[in-house]
Amino acid sequence: MLKASTLKTLAADELVQLEQEGCEVEALRALYEAAAAADDARAQSLLGELFHQAAQLEPVPDWPYHEPSDLEGIRAARPPAEHARAQLDPAGPELRDRTTGAWLGRCIGCMMGKPVEGRSREQIAAILRAADAYPLGGYFPVLERAPEGIPYRPPDNPCLASNVTRAVRDDDTDYTVLGLHILESFGPAVTPQQIMGEWLVRLPYHRTYTAERAAMRNWVNEILPPESATYMNPYREWIGAQIRADGWAYCAPGWPERAAEYAWRDACTTHTRNGIYGEMFFAALIAACFVTDELQEALRMALAEIPANCRLAEAIEQCIGWCDQDAAWEDTWERIMEKYGHYHPVHTINNALLVLMGLLHSGGDLRQAIAISVMGGLDTDCNGATAGSVMGALLGEAGVPADLSEPLHDTLEVSLSGMGRLRISDLVERALACATATLKPG
Repeated sequence: MLKASTLKTLAADELVQLEQEGCEVEALRALYEAAAAADDARAQSLLGELFHQAAQLEPVPDWPYHEPSDLEGIRAARPPAEHARAQLDPAGPELRDRTTGAWLGRCIGCMMGKPVEGRSREQIAAILRAADAYPLGGYFPVLERAPEGIPYRPPDNPCLASNVTRAVRDDDTDYTVLGLHILESFGPAVTPQQIMGEWLVRLPYHRTYTAERAAMRNWVNEILPPESATYMNPYREWIGAQIRADGWAYCAPGWPERAAEYAWRDACTTHTRNGIYGEMFFAALIAACFVTDELQEALRMALAEIPANCRLAEAIEQCIGWCDQDAAWEDTWERIMEKYGHYHPVHTINNALLVLMGLLHSGGDLRQAIAISVMGGLDTDCNGATAGSVMGALLGEAGVPADLSEPLHDTLEVSLSGMGRLRISDLVERALACATATLKPG
């Protein structure tokens, strides 16, 4: 049994999550308030009942969205579209070039965003201006003294510009490597249960957060997918699945539907609804970017893989329109925050829109895409990594600035069991081998 204090935190977040899913929560709120005033034993009983009732709730009848979590339901709810599969040579030089770009872009974007994770747009701007480095153009600068009241990394931090010698460990890249490793181990028919099992073997519990930690706690208590994504897991629509999209996409280049399916198998272990769609959308987007030079075309292909009438699809369509109308990313940022700023800073929807903002205001430049996504705040390392991955797949290695790639010295650190420092170039070759298995006829 979880401690009463932990249950209260989970319950408070559960009420918010249920309201965002379109559920009526007044009866549950009364249970929560009673628990807040009770002793620990009574609070645990009341909160247990709250979670029991929460599991039975459905959106109100006039809820305007249709948001299934099962793969069959998601596919039935997609917009009418052709789900094309490109014919490409996994051993060809173009795919190797684009895969290299994607891996480098992800590592660079994560490193660019990591020093200011959790900082606001205003705080990020203040840090950069204090170093005479606004707008962001590369890795964050060393500052002997940050602006007053703004937490910042110490001068010897390995993510800061003059200290970068490798891509340091981060969950945003741990999951990319883990997805690749899982496909290497189990092949294209990998199941959610196999994914769960490999997580328990490879991923340290204290290197997980929010939905992933809740799901792992459930797994060891024999609450298995898909229930592991819902039981006492109010973070099921947060960004955790979205940041896991890339490894699956690298192994299904040119096949957005298969990349999205891989992403669903992964996401359904920890997330539901828009939490799942975020991973499916970005997996499909990256897979499409391997075979087109047009970001807008790739976006349409990615939107074809998630439900047409979900909150994420609606938000993406709006953001694409805003970016087309607005001359400056700051104007788009204001619109995003006005409409979607009520979501938690690590929710799927608002962070997905900051990535799109970066991509669409970048002018086709990887450096700008990452920088804009990071300067928007919220989950900066996640958003920088995703923006870099998308643009790297779109542009290839030639689109990755040498002043950003060379300091990494072809090296990525991970915290996965049995792994430590990896060569990024080796990860490229491994992804190409997985792509060969995925794309094999039949």
